[in-house]
Amino acid sequence: MRSEPVAATRIAHLIERLEYHNYRYYVLDDPEIGDSEYDLMMRELQALEAANPHLVRRDSPSNRIGGAPSPGFRPLRHAAPMLSLNNALNLEEFAEFDRRVATRLGVTDVRYSAETKLDGLAISLRYEAGELVSAATRGDGETGEDVTANVKTIRAVPLRLRLVPAPSVMEVRGEIYLDHAGFEKLNEQQRASGLKPFANPRNAAAGSLRQLDPQMTATRPLTIYCYALGPSDGLSIPDSHFDCLKLLGTAGFRVSPETRQLNGLQAAVEYYIALSERRDRLGYEIDGVVYKVDSLAQQALLGFVAKAPRWAIAYKFPPAERPTRVLGIDVQVGRTGALTPVARLEPVVVGGVTITNATLHNADELARKDVRIGDIVMVRRAGDVIPEILRVVLAARPPQAIPFVMPDTIPEQAREQLVQGIIHFASRRALDIDGLGDKWVELFVCLGLISDAADLYGLKEEQLSALERLGEKSAQNLIAAIAASKTTTLARFLYALGIPEVGEATARMLASHFGELETLMAADTALLETVPDVGPIVASRIYEFFRTPARIALIARLREHGVWWPEEPTGASTPRPLAGWTIVLTGTLATLSREEAGELLRTLGAKIAGSVSLKTRLVIVGEEAGSKAEKARALGVPRLDEAGLHALLKEPLAIARIVAEHQRGD
Repeated sequence: MRSEPVAATRIAHLIERLEYHNYRYYVLDDPEIGDSEYDLMMRELQALEAANPHLVRRDSPSNRIGGAPSPGFRPLRHAAPMLSLNNALNLEEFAEFDRRVATRLGVTDVRYSAETKLDGLAISLRYEAGELVSAATRGDGETGEDVTANVKTIRAVPLRLRLVPAPSVMEVRGEIYLDHAGFEKLNEQQRASGLKPFANPRNAAAGSLRQLDPQMTATRPLTIYCYALGPSDGLSIPDSHFDCLKLLGTAGFRVSPETRQLNGLQAAVEYYIALSERRDRLGYEIDGVVYKVDSLAQQALLGFVAKAPRWAIAYKFPPAERPTRVLGIDVQVGRTGALTPVARLEPVVVGGVTITNATLHNADELARKDVRIGDIVMVRRAGDVIPEILRVVLAARPPQAIPFVMPDTIPEQAREQLVQGIIHFASRRALDIDGLGDKWVELFVCLGLISDAADLYGLKEEQLSALERLGEKSAQNLIAAIAASKTTTLARFLYALGIPEVGEATARMLASHFGELETLMAADTALLETVPDVGPIVASRIYEFFRTPARIALIARLREHGVWWPEEPTGASTPRPLAGWTIVLTGTLATLSREEAGELLRTLGAKIAGSVSLKTRLVIVGEEAGSKAEKARALGVPRLDEAGLHALLKEPLAIARIVAEHQRGD
């Protein structure tokens, strides 16, 4: 058995050699040893650490395997904001950006540093005394999620800087992503495990990084390119951004080999054209070029506008287009009630995503593009997100292709979808229209009185009272209930819309996070993913929902009919006195339903759970409470009766006193 000094020396040597070979393999792409030799060193290190746990270092490469699962990600505030970039979508917009910069600086040709705009997940890495101490996602730019344990599993991220002496503080900004080979490898693993493949590399990378179990992240082939220095102390910072990137390479970080230093507009445009031609051969997804004024002194002179720098811009590539064949055209009716033609396509990969369907929006759009079954069409992802048919390749149209005719009436299956959507909209946990039963919704649809949820608010008492089995009094009550439902909450409204993948809990999270509907509707997928419990798939469903014309029109009509809600306090700006509390409701309440009580408690920040555990902060006990009340008593969890609940709702800042009085049944 090795003595402790010998073991400590050997551990230090192995850590140094393993990190060196990680750097050679994952950063330089130039390995010096084979996998078997690397594995032998790693096993020796793990054995020494197991025998000497007090000698385990935080920067040990054995930590890349991943630790225990996390219950969630805590917020982590950035030392300096992670800014977004303004976009240029064409040459005119980019040339205008160049003109503004040159004018403000008083120069003829601006020197730029140009680099690839990766389609990944932005990250901020913080090193103290040379050691990685934290990693945070971009989040809202001011505060992100602490994903340190997961980032440590990415072998291209150095656990210790390769700088001697190490700076006291060094922050590095980068983009975590999956290259094409890693994405294919990951999806092969998914299919082999009987799981659904990921839709695209960006969603896969975001989902991988946000795994609660770091050991799961460790199995994902994530990598990184770093693109900027953040706030740093004890570091000699170069005068130019391009030289800062060189410094990052020296420190042990992967920096894009496509980075260039360019003088003037002409050189910048030539670089853009050349890179766009090589885009498909890079081996990873990019969606444009990022140009930054190279001089840091000039960056400081230019400053910022809103949350974006004046000295940088993302010149986006036009969305990639690919040909494919139309296999069929289906007519769908969602919960909005609108008829939507959808083209079924031969699977085609566009921008790293396999496309099998593309909406044609409505009958007018279908007629304008004249899409027919059997046609070859050009497909792209609008905004690099939503599948869209650009045009038909008329020269390749088969002779038997005939124009598609939209049905005059809603098909039976589609009618059922419409009915179920309106039933959901009016349900107790959504808009809560009392008395509007399933049969009435079905009858109103069949009679043509309503074709979507907004039509409910146009119903007249005389229309309903004339119906058999309804009568004047029932019609009055139903019209009154419909009118009463106009005042609701944003969370209920979002749930009522029937957004795919958005249940009650997610609707509450969205309402709390964004505060207002307009802000939510304008959010991109990256911003949506900053909401707790919203991953890449849910974010894409929400994004697509609020960019569907029929759904936008439905929301507008509902607002015109007077459906409204008070503004939600957002989690970022308004303190909520029950934030972090887990509360359980049991038994029957006389003045509120359990759902209503739960919703009121959630507005104060509480999480409502279905079972009692040691994590439960409080149990609300109604009449005829059962085993949950007994379990709370056994565990010593504080309990409140209905009177205590109302006191809690009325005076939330007096929570500590109220709970103390009710502890253990006192």
